[in-house]
Amino acid sequence: MRLYLLALNPTDSVTEGFLPAAARLGLEVIVLTDSVDAHRQAYKDFPHPPELRECAVRDFRAVISEISRHDAPNAVFTNSDHLQTQAALVAQYFGLPGKDWQAAFRAKNKAETRRCLSAAGLDTVWAAELAPGQDPAMLSGIPFPCVVKPREGVASEDVALVNDLDGLVQFAAEVHERRPDAVLLVEEFLAGQLCTLETLGDGTTLQVIGGFRTAVSEPPAFIELSLEFAGAHPQTDQVLAQLDALGVGFGACHTEFVVQPDGRARLIEVNYRAIGDRMDLALEQILGIPYFEHVLRVHLGEPLPADLRARTDLTSYSLYVCADRAGTLTAAPEPFDRTVDGIALSYRTFREIGAEHPHYRTNRDYLGVIQGIGPDQAALQRIAQEFVSANVWDIR
Repeated sequence: MRLYLLALNPTDSVTEGFLPAAARLGLEVIVLTDSVDAHRQAYKDFPHPPELRECAVRDFRAVISEISRHDAPNAVFTNSDHLQTQAALVAQYFGLPGKDWQAAFRAKNKAETRRCLSAAGLDTVWAAELAPGQDPAMLSGIPFPCVVKPREGVASEDVALVNDLDGLVQFAAEVHERRPDAVLLVEEFLAGQLCTLETLGDGTTLQVIGGFRTAVSEPPAFIELSLEFAGAHPQTDQVLAQLDALGVGFGACHTEFVVQPDGRARLIEVNYRAIGDRMDLALEQILGIPYFEHVLRVHLGEPLPADLRARTDLTSYSLYVCADRAGTLTAAPEPFDRTVDGIALSYRTFREIGAEHPHYRTNRDYLGVIQGIGPDQAALQRIAQEFVSANVWDIR
């Protein structure tokens, strides 16, 4: 069976998760990407690397044309935030299982997310779009402090809390200097505990497979500093109702929301793909299920098992080490996997020694992540903190 996988840059989710899962399922994988050289480097140690083809994957018409010139697909899949709508349209064109393209668009376009939830009567958040060249002073009723972010952005890229109109004007100008075509979303600041809900659906049933509590940096930036596995949240039904209104129900989905003091769940964003930054790899270990295979199987048209048989005796804690300034990384610990006091402990790098970077004030400042999986959350946090205290990351 033939799987066409759409990708931009290589990611751990694909390299260590989906491609090995596809191999276990016996799938022939063709990676369509606009970054062939980067993918070739990422898979250089694979015994049987996937076929790579150059393609303008952001354009669904180019993807359809590329696939049509070759062998017919059995599945079309992507784990990229930026390619979900394209993959959904391509799958629909070839009559294959996939996400509803309208739902994928609503999830990606944060202004559409807000409009949809408001129209459904589930949540209304003050939000307005700011086009390139538009004067922020033309927006009326802005509830300062407010959050400014790219309408189709991802993670914490170009996201900030601004306190007044002058701050909004300055930050918008900085973002448009880097991204001149980006439409920004100016929206009400939703304070509260940041959480995630991870779901998996086959188009008929939607199953909750877990969630995380997330610690973030102090404003104005929103950098995820640590995540602890939380299982199911008390607010799960609230979040599921909002996902249903958006039309989310197929494949993997990673939803971020805040819990306010009154227990109300308010969506921050819906990432219609697996959680990233190695948390999906941890999820598979925590639950003891073939998570990546399940995701691929639904794209092949197979229903999810009624019972995923996930284990419930493990939890996890992941602590990210962030650069605090620009410069060259000159010292850092080596990656490892080991067992400490019955805890599966791993460390992975996000930046190589000798790499020079600016200070982004986003998740792109990650130097590495220490991750523990075991039965005791307190022990996991203690061991992770001890590792960070005992090691040196030097930037000059």
